[in-house]
Amino acid sequence: MSLNDPQLVREEYATEAGLIGRRAAYQWAHGPDAPELLFQTIVGLAPISVLEVGCGPGELSERMRVELGASVVAIDISPRMVELARDRDVDARLGDAQDLPFADASFDSVVAAWMLYHVPDVDRALGELARVLRPGGHLVAVTNYLDHLGELRALASERPSPEWAFSGDNGRALLARHFARVVEHDAGGTIRFPDRKAVVSYIRSSITLMGDAEERLPAFEPPFVVRRHPTIFVARKD
Repeated sequence: MSLNDPQLVREEYATEAGLIGRRAAYQWAHGPDAPELLFQTIVGLAPISVLEVGCGPGELSERMRVELGASVVAIDISPRMVELARDRDVDARLGDAQDLPFADASFDSVVAAWMLYHVPDVDRALGELARVLRPGGHLVAVTNYLDHLGELRALASERPSPEWAFSGDNGRALLARHFARVVEHDAGGTIRFPDRKAVVSYIRSSITLMGDAEERLPAFEPPFVVRRHPTIFVARKD
């Protein structure tokens, strides 16, 4: 199973239910708050015009507009995510990172948070993100390392781990093809699932895990601690 399979992505984000379920697990997270670290990273860039690619329900785009006063355009391939973002008064549009409907050098910042691993042709998408950036502009790209939630996947699934087109493991090399300088901020930590119910709830929310029957989930002694391993890349265009 590949995380950038178009059919899988359409199913995953046809509604917000799975996203809400997965986010709920982070109430038990320990270590850096990756979404807040992402926002503070963006704050440090002092953006004026921002494109968020793969905006999801639009919380980050709304926050950049309201708290930073930035001009923000957001795109997503999911009609439902665009609808939710528009409900937040975000200028959200249907769009594909592989074929951006914007002129060259349109933005001083681009944000792609936890979405590039869903893109079929990552190199093409990165070329597009670089194209729409002004010289001296930055791409902020968030992804996970391959060991992210590895203990949970080992417990819950007999399937091979899904393939990641863009991860912490290969992200720097992929970005270096299109950007002059790449800096990384590791945001790794843990999630301490308090009981079996919490683990099952997460499995149900993940399309890469939910096909496996709950009754096959082996016994374990709570809390069940898994490593979470997000990372933030900041790539500068010359």
